[in-house]
Amino acid sequence: MKQISWDEFEQVELRVGTIIKVEEFPEAREPTYKLRIDFGEEIGIKKSSAKITQLYSKEDLLNKQVVCVINFPPKQVGPFMSEVLTTGFVTDQDKITLAIPEHPVPNGSILA
Repeated sequence: MKQISWDEFEQVELRVGTIIKVEEFPEAREPTYKLRIDFGEEIGIKKSSAKITQLYSKEDLLNKQVVCVINFPPKQVGPFMSEVLTTGFVTDQDKITLAIPEHPVPNGSILA
């Protein structure tokens, strides 16, 4: 495991947002959703592609708060520009379970 400094870690902006729209992404190579996530007034609404279809339906995701990296450069995923990285953990069955706050927090809150 590569170690990083505290200064390097502080450069990663992990923020909470609420998923406000979920769409199928048939052009993706693997089953994927296109998400619109509201990070509050300061950051606004951002787009993300997420390979989370195995554990979550579109209805499960709507209004769910998620933890995202918001300061990576945008990434082109097929015809879709993903602006933030939605975080999660890989299960022992290679499925992604989302990293979510245990209790509701204001959109845009930073991981402390």
